Amino acid sequence: MLERQFRTALFERTILHPVKVSPVLTQIHPEALSVFKDSYLVEFLELPDGHDESDLHKGLLNRLKEFLIKLGRDFCFVGSEFPVQVGNRDFALDLLFFHRGLNCMVAIELKVGRFEPEYLGKLGFYLEALDRDVKKVHENPAIGVLLCASKDAEVVEYVLSRALSPAMIAEYQTQLPDKKLLQAKLHEFYLQNVGEEGDPSDFCDQ
Repeated sequence: MLERQFRTALFERTILHPVKVSPVLTQIHPEALSVFKDSYLVEFLELPDGHDESDLHKGLLNRLKEFLIKLGRDFCFVGSEFPVQVGNRDFALDLLFFHRGLNCMVAIELKVGRFEPEYLGKLGFYLEALDRDVKKVHENPAIGVLLCASKDAEVVEYVLSRALSPAMIAEYQTQLPDKKLLQAKLHEFYLQNVGEEGDPSDFCDQ
């Protein structure tokens, strides 16, 4: 049953909720749409209610192998609190990865609350610094991921529509979605895309 619920959760995250990215990301890295997800399940961290960014950050580092599996193939870990210097100021990027298939760095910023539009400006700043000062000549422009506890779909759409950086906004989920809720969403999806002949329970029972 647990394995089935995992499969259903994966289906919901990839089909019912496709990843939302900036137009720039689509232009520079069109293949990135098949690499990233709209949400990432990090139930293995066993984070308590009311956890802060430090708890999330430490948990991901302590369970880095599991997190890499969630991210998908070709992700390589570069560093935590990766130092970025601009002018006379020092900054620290939460997590930095490299994706072999996309041939670019992937910067991940962590937020334990709801996504706010101003977060994207800071992420764009980090991407500019990476491209100017860290990127190798043969590499593609860096991609940014804001990993938040929650996000409003309409706010995300508005922010990304004018974004000038190759970025995306994703959620992290600390526990498996409710199975009944997933089945209801699957049923709605099948009615819209398959019709009455399709039975969503066929997928759930696999």
